This record gives sequence, structure tokens and C-alpha cells, in this order.
Amino acid sequence: MALHIHEAWILLCVIPALVTPAAINHEDYPADEGDQTSSNDNLIFDDYRGKGCVDDSGFVYKLGERFFPGHSNCPCVCTEDGPVCDQPECPKIHPKCTKVEHNGCCPECKEVKNFCEYHGKNYKILEEFKPSPCEWCRCEPSNEVHCVVADCAVPECVNPVYEPEQCCPVCKNGPNCFAGTTIIPAGIEVKVDDCNICHCHNGDWWKPAQCSKRECQGKQAL
Repeated sequence: MALHIHEAWILLCVIPALVTPAAINHEDYPADEGDQTSSNDNLIFDDYRGKGCVDDSGFVYKLGERFFPGHSNCPCVCTEDGPVCDQPECPKIHPKCTKVEHNGCCPECKEVKNFCEYHGKNYKILEEFKPSPCEWCRCEPSNEVHCVVADCAVPECVNPVYEPEQCCPVCKNGPNCFAGTTIIPAGIEVKVDDCNICHCHNGDWWKPAQCSKRECQGKQAL
């Protein structure tokens, strides 16, 4: 009985030594992440030159097939020399365009500005408006505002006033002029003091009055 135990012990010691590393099948053990990454770096892609075209996403197109590359909205045709893409002369976008779409090969204007902007306000085409009492304006089809400023005549008085909603000043008290610092009405002679009688120039209301001395009343020479 002791002999059989001794022989079994010898077999247990000898069997591991007979198992060599070559006998272990590596397919039984999954490769770690590092081994998988290094194996992917050695992938070799097919050469499609002369056979087809590859777009930006890696999709392969046959010779003669039309496709749209990822960086352009213009169509391309796959040839043996590679993609041949349309490059048309696109029309210019209207400078007043407010909405441009880029879905096609050329950008398209979908909405043109149909109003005028003036001092922060919008006006319709051909609309007339008065931004101030002295201005008359219109929104032109070119989206530009053209204005005319009223040309006021020279007032016939030295103290004109501006009425609300009126452009030009008015002489509320009629024509007049200055006689010194005194305002006198036009058309009549005015005795401004005991010795001087004045009247306004005919038509030249901005000029000083013409005065002449008369015999002073109420004063006697000393």
C-alpha cells in the first residue's frame, strides 16, 4: 500500500514538467485590449483607384455613379481618375436678400428685403411719410429712402415763431423790423422817442429801421 502512494506522488511531479508552453492554445484565451488595438493598426484597406471613388465617410461609389461628397453640395461623377465635380458659376446673391438657402449646388435667395429702414423705423415700398415737419420722404423700390426738405422763405419779421407741426416759421404779428432794440411794425412811421421817427425798409425786414430826427417835444435846450 505504501508503494502505490509513492508511485502516485512521482506521477504528479512529472506530469507538469511534460506540459510545454507550445502545448497551450492561445485561442482559448481572449486577447487583452492592448493586443486588440495593435492588431487594428495593421489593417490594410483595399485600393479603389481606377475601380471606384470613396467619399468623406468611406462609402465607395462605382465608376460613372453620381454622388455628393460631404464637403460640397455640388454633384460629382466617379471616374477612373477620381471624382469630377460640377463647379458652376453661381449667380450673385441680391444685396437686399434676407434669407439665403444653401441646399443646392449654388446658394439661392428665398426672400428679398421689401421695405425701407429709416431712423429705426420700417416703411413699405412706395410708402410716403414725414419724419419731421420740414421733410417729405418716400420708400423707393430700391429699398432706399429719398427725402425732400422744404425750402422756407425768409420771414418778413425779426421775431418769427415756429408753430407745432409747421415747417417754416411764421410772423404772428405781421412784418416788422428793429429800431434800435425796439421792434416796430412795417408800413407806418413810428415815433420811437421824443425826437426820432422810424419806419421799416420796404421788403428788407432784416435791416435796421430808417429813422429821422424831428423837433424834440417836451424838451428845451438849456
